[in-house]
Amino acid sequence: MNHYIDILIKPDEEMRENLLLNKVYAKFHKALFILQANDLAVSFPQYKIILGKKLRIHGTESKLAELQASEWLGGLSGYCDVSAIQAVPDEVLYRTISRKQPNMSVAKLRRLQGRDSIKQAEIKGYQAKMFEQGLDNPYLELESTSNGHKHRRYLVFGKLSKESSAGKFDFFGLSKTASIPWF
Repeated sequence: MNHYIDILIKPDEEMRENLLLNKVYAKFHKALFILQANDLAVSFPQYKIILGKKLRIHGTESKLAELQASEWLGGLSGYCDVSAIQAVPDEVLYRTISRKQPNMSVAKLRRLQGRDSIKQAEIKGYQAKMFEQGLDNPYLELESTSNGHKHRRYLVFGKLSKESSAGKFDFFGLSKTASIPWF
């Protein structure tokens, strides 16, 4: 994780900021899967309450060059300013960015109903509890390429640390154990 690329999205009337960020992230996920890359990570350096307009991709210089050579952004490249591959500054902090999955969801309720694991009288209680336990984490809304269903990928930003931690990243550029440089 000694190099990075910044991608600044440029929303317009057709493409709102959150929609464009979701689409760029979905393209990144697809590129990671095609490259079978578990050594590229993502961060959102403008994150406060919302994720912001900047997506940062971390990795080695050679892996980032391989990603860029694949022209993974395709038609979205006109909506993005992509930086050159740059070295990570010397003085940085580190953090993990991982997925947070809700315990209760509409999809889980559907599965419970399909298996007849929940009685009709219990459904309203489940729904009430589900909304009560809602997540307020930042999220990306993605569309499944296999079934077309939309789902939210909630993110958890770990505590800042002076030490990095090694590990592998999933095909969404996230990890519960491996950290990314945060600057």
